[in-house]
Amino acid sequence: MSRYSFGLEPLSCHAWNKDRTQIAVSPNNNEVNIYEKKGKEWVKIHELTEHSGRITGIDWAPESNRIVTCASDRNAYVWTLKDAAWKPTLVLVRINRAATCVKWSPLENKFALGSGAQLISVCYFEKENNWWLSKHIKKPIRSTVLSLDWHPNNILLASGSADLHCRVFSAYIKDIEDKPGPTAWGAKMPFGEVLLDYKDCGGWVHSVSFSPTGDQLAFVAHNSSIAVVDAAQRKEVTQLTTDRLPLLSVLFVSPTEIVAAGHDCCPYQFTYNGPGALQFVKKLDIPKNTSKGGMSAMQHFRNLDKKATEEEDNELDMLHQNSITTESAQMPAVDM
Repeated sequence: MSRYSFGLEPLSCHAWNKDRTQIAVSPNNNEVNIYEKKGKEWVKIHELTEHSGRITGIDWAPESNRIVTCASDRNAYVWTLKDAAWKPTLVLVRINRAATCVKWSPLENKFALGSGAQLISVCYFEKENNWWLSKHIKKPIRSTVLSLDWHPNNILLASGSADLHCRVFSAYIKDIEDKPGPTAWGAKMPFGEVLLDYKDCGGWVHSVSFSPTGDQLAFVAHNSSIAVVDAAQRKEVTQLTTDRLPLLSVLFVSPTEIVAAGHDCCPYQFTYNGPGALQFVKKLDIPKNTSKGGMSAMQHFRNLDKKATEEEDNELDMLHQNSITTESAQMPAVDM
């Protein structure tokens, strides 16, 4: 585990290219900076500046090498590398509120975009007119969509939202793909079909992640909980409430292993071995020192409150020094 800095501003989102030699990050503004690993340093090689609002989502398609970005300006762009320059194509997402997150499908023939407009835009390329169109999933979403993840079959789409619900929808678009077969989540999958609508999440659902098989779905909520919905076991939900600060990101890294991170500034490993068997395993951070005796972030803040004072040394006893907002498979998480 290594630590790198990409400037002084918080990073709102990031995405890696296929071989992990380049990373696209947004320094909490309307720009996307692309860095390349050269020796031990990361060197900025491109700036994407088409957006007029704060960047809220980036995803880099590994096979087609296309980047999709979305922002608070209610727009999304698909970027293609031509003649050593990234060229943007505007997407007709048709939303009247800020975009919040974006995710390529596994086959990279479409992507999903969440927004504050209480809907999900599923976007696909129309060759006849050479543009990106979108279809909307609206019902029964009642608040901002905060997170998205695709099922491995390229059809099902999970979402977490500020209405305290975790859902699984069908995002099947008959114009561009074959009719899907049945899954553990359901057999009938017309576009927009609701295959899961779990309402007892306990808070805003900050992040969702399908397992490698697609039969399980993990999510984290603002009540400091992590949960797994098991479609192979009649969609039974196993929820574990932690004593940590709220988790903001969750990622299935194997059929049974989950990594989650958030306001505690530390990634945690959990294991899931079936209904009722969701357990905390360990911290994944490497402590910088032991001066605070392994004190959790929550305990640290409580002690400061009791003393009614600030400590002179406010550096945390871990690699990350601020909230972890996103994770990527095979790579470190990114500070806010």
